[in-house]
Amino acid sequence: MNAYSTYTDQELVALLKRGDRHVFNEIHERCFDVLFRSAYNVLRDKDSCMDIVQEVFTWFWEHRDRHSMSSIKGYLLMAVKYQTANYIRSSKVRENYLLAHVEESFSVNEESLELQELQAVIKSFTEQLPKQCREIFKMSREEHLSNKEIAGKLGISEKTVSVQIMRALNKLRGELGKMYFWINFFM
Repeated sequence: MNAYSTYTDQELVALLKRGDRHVFNEIHERCFDVLFRSAYNVLRDKDSCMDIVQEVFTWFWEHRDRHSMSSIKGYLLMAVKYQTANYIRSSKVRENYLLAHVEESFSVNEESLELQELQAVIKSFTEQLPKQCREIFKMSREEHLSNKEIAGKLGISEKTVSVQIMRALNKLRGELGKMYFWINFFM
């Protein structure tokens, strides 16, 4: 057991902001396997997944002074999911380049803007959910609590939690589907 193994995420982030490499190593130890599996479940390519996770950790270290989060693992999982999506997108772009001999590039600012827009849509959507559904959805997606943990905190059944999350996700899919239709319609 190392010195940081009992530290909370908030304590680790505070120390990370000061440039403590040992804290970074603790975060890496805690999160690497989960992050790798997350990318691997989508890509099924070990080398690409290793690259993605390494890029996320590198970015996480380089921007350590800007982080503010309640769950390091949840934060890094979102970063890996985003990088995985970028990898898929850039692979498709690269394939199109080979076929059409045209290179397309994406800037970090555009990607950040896309993420911010998506986050704004999800936040707006979440605020429109009924109170209990909104609370459960936020606990699930923002705090990364399990259905059992949510049920315990709210004093309700796991089935109720599951049903509420499913309702929220179905509504969100519908909302994002409408956006996707209009985006494609005007592109």
